[in-house]
Amino acid sequence: MDRRRALGRRWLAGVTAGTLAVTGLAALDTPAAQARGGHGREPHLMRILRAMTLEGKAAQLFVLQIYGKSADTADPAAVAANRKLYGVDNAAQVMARYNPGGFIYYGENVTDPRQLAAFSNGIQRAALAQRHRIPATIAIDQEGGIVARVQPPATQSPGAMALAAGRSTGDARALARITGRELRAIGVNQDYAPDADVNVNPANPVIGVRSFGSDPGLVSSMVTAQIGGYRSGGVTPTVKHFPGHGDTTTDSHTGVPEIGHTRAEWERLDLPPFRAAIARGADSIMTAHIVVKSLDASGDPATLSRPILTGILRERLRYRGVVVTDALDMDGVRAKYGDERVPVLAVKAGADVLLKPPADAGGTGVFPRQLAAVVAAVRSGELTERRIDESVYRILELKHKRGLFRDPFADESRIGDVVGTPEHLAAAQRATDRTTTLIKNGAGVLPLRAGPRDVLVTGWGVATTATLGTELARRGATATVRQTGLSPGQAQIDQAVAAAQGQDLVVAVTNRAWDVKAEPGHNGPGQADLVKALLATGKPVIVVAVRDPYDIAWFPEAGTYLATYSYTAEALRSVGKVLFGELDPRGRLPVTIPVRDAPGTALYPFGHGLGYGR
Repeated sequence: MDRRRALGRRWLAGVTAGTLAVTGLAALDTPAAQARGGHGREPHLMRILRAMTLEGKAAQLFVLQIYGKSADTADPAAVAANRKLYGVDNAAQVMARYNPGGFIYYGENVTDPRQLAAFSNGIQRAALAQRHRIPATIAIDQEGGIVARVQPPATQSPGAMALAAGRSTGDARALARITGRELRAIGVNQDYAPDADVNVNPANPVIGVRSFGSDPGLVSSMVTAQIGGYRSGGVTPTVKHFPGHGDTTTDSHTGVPEIGHTRAEWERLDLPPFRAAIARGADSIMTAHIVVKSLDASGDPATLSRPILTGILRERLRYRGVVVTDALDMDGVRAKYGDERVPVLAVKAGADVLLKPPADAGGTGVFPRQLAAVVAAVRSGELTERRIDESVYRILELKHKRGLFRDPFADESRIGDVVGTPEHLAAAQRATDRTTTLIKNGAGVLPLRAGPRDVLVTGWGVATTATLGTELARRGATATVRQTGLSPGQAQIDQAVAAAQGQDLVVAVTNRAWDVKAEPGHNGPGQADLVKALLATGKPVIVVAVRDPYDIAWFPEAGTYLATYSYTAEALRSVGKVLFGELDPRGRLPVTIPVRDAPGTALYPFGHGLGYGR
């Protein structure tokens, strides 16, 4: 620890000493540019900025994907993948060659918290070895629930919709703080969360339970609570996906979604959480690769839209923080202009950080060409260097606010004192216990009595069905587990029905059973057909939806139905307690479940939720 602090002091002294060449910074001298957080510009950040080359500034705009599990990996597969993207072997060499603004971790990068802390420290050592010694942004998607790159032993937070079902802003804040503390302990300093999308479309293929719900007021209160929690935990939260990705049937990873909201509908539904986040002092907002013609008639995706990012976000909403693009390898942003134009257009629109450049059709990384395109745009006059300076200053300032210039390192000796502690795990379980939602108990099956019974657990998820089987067995049942996957065929359905014979009870697990399209990329009707076939046996059937709560619209005849919003171990333990009456279900729907094929009619309204005592 002392060595790391000494290194940080030597580096800070280095960047603040000496006479540095000055580039044009008139844009940073305007009153509007100075009006960020009620304070002026940091002198040592200005010294760094003035000393940087144009190429160095442009590189700071990029946050890159990297392969491997250490900064100096020599793993052949990781080296080959990195060479394909960047022409070098690993993160340390990428930093040495390009000095990008930072990296984003994915599940491929993670073995365990100690390994990730060492990886992060290796990146920071490589960053501080460069001329200007700028610490790296190290980012991750750790939303909780179904989106969590760092798995146990790290604490698993309930996802957004689960937390909203619990209706506790205190839980939302506390779990964000825990997540922030654990991320910072492993060297991650920016979390691409919380999600501020208002999920008003039950068929949304990309947001769903990642949203806090369908009510703008509820989403706003939960988002602002999590902003405070993440920051108090030491990481930068990133509110996403502006201007709102909650009403689409197209996944922006694979297509170009178009949001059909009128300007008035957008103001009423999508805007409130982002407005609330800005009022709360959000210092990072992520864009959406969506077309909203009521906001920009050109048909450009929001990431590339100056009317949206500058006209609305910067000028109308007076947002002064960092604007991060969603990943640039997604089809939603690549389709219209091509990879080399995208970063230039994003910066012109008002973006600061360019996230995850793609590979071309041959698998070769586009980042070197995108970096060159930004530099060329400045030299041609399409972009001004002052515009680049504005973004780089915001990026440096955010790193300064998170304390990275003081000490960017993780303390590898204290991982066990912070990550996955008993206190953190208990807090996550308590919060999760407040989220399980009993939507239907018409047959009076619940609560169950503990004791001997034969139970079939079937449906989606190898670990999910096995864990529920264990929960039942702990309470005296003999559980037979038969996992049938996302898209069970008739043979699997017949086998499950046969297995139900002679059982006292059936527990059926669904995961987006509403996605019944029989097309590639969709689940198909198999899960709904499975539930209907099990109901036809006459056995008592408890359906547990472990992702989107909308599934019951495809089998409304089910008598007993619960929603967990995720399939974490904590969520499944909570279900076990609810099934046996050890826990009174307290969750309330944060969305409306519409009647199938009648989206304007509620099958179960927003706020619905049953309890054993009410």
